[in-house]
Amino acid sequence: MRTPLFPTVAVALALTGSAPASAAANGPESFPARPVRIIVPASAGGTLDIIARTLSPGMGEGLGQIVVVENRATASTTVAEEYVARATPDGHTMFMAGTSRATNPHLYTKLSYDPLRDLTSVSLVATSGNALVVGPATPAKTVQELIELAKSRPGELLYGTAAHGSSGHLAGELFNQLAGTKLTRVPYRGAAPALVDLLGGQIHMTFDNIPVVIPHVRAGKLRALGVTSAARSTLLPEVPTIAEAGLPGYEVTARFGLTIPAKTPKSRIARLNAEVLRALNPESVKARFANLGLEAVGSSPDEYQRLTLQESERLGKVIKAAGIKPQ
Repeated sequence: MRTPLFPTVAVALALTGSAPASAAANGPESFPARPVRIIVPASAGGTLDIIARTLSPGMGEGLGQIVVVENRATASTTVAEEYVARATPDGHTMFMAGTSRATNPHLYTKLSYDPLRDLTSVSLVATSGNALVVGPATPAKTVQELIELAKSRPGELLYGTAAHGSSGHLAGELFNQLAGTKLTRVPYRGAAPALVDLLGGQIHMTFDNIPVVIPHVRAGKLRALGVTSAARSTLLPEVPTIAEAGLPGYEVTARFGLTIPAKTPKSRIARLNAEVLRALNPESVKARFANLGLEAVGSSPDEYQRLTLQESERLGKVIKAAGIKPQ
């Protein structure tokens, strides 16, 4: 595991001049003046929702206001993202972003907002990789064996994914590009039906969230050949990264973080950042994330913004090379 980015809470508070709400002024100019909302572009129970709900109690305690998680699930994250981009920039409305913040500019041609310019970063919160798992229809037991099999059967091996442009989709396309294979994507309306077909032998593999596939790997129904992140997962320590297993330079890491309307005063962003770092500090929070296959990783606003811009550039090239058409 790499070293988390976040500084100690004490340093963060010293840099921002923030203090817990109990010590803050209660005058008319104090912030926050009312409950703070975290808009989640997914339904309850999903990864983004769980991250937001794990974080919100600690943030609320430090801010002295309730932090409300509001789910706005639609077919695309862009609806909820645009809602926050156009919200009053006073620090009371944030957006829980995933990989789509970096990829949406490359996947949609008619966005009426710019995810990278109309929203700015508060803090990176967590990271996660997916696992490359194969089912009973695939005899390969290693990444190299899978590559050899795929090259001997170009276009015949099927990998299932959920959303268009999701981390699982891009993980498969980057695999094709670096390995010189022609895996064929089979789109599903969600990860669950893809997993059902994988277990039933209708498709050959998927790149799915590690906690989702672990029970089936432990039961011997699926085989995990590699993880997509730069480091091994603590949940599957015996499984190599795909880069280790024969594809140097391979990495698809899902990053989850909080963003906010770009014109929000920097002093308020700094206050929110300090409370995110505080909320991530307890061992109980880190353990809950770890049990979900996530690593708690706070950051400064500038660091998260820089990482997002770099990821957008890198994944934009993957999208273009794969011929993934904007919608």
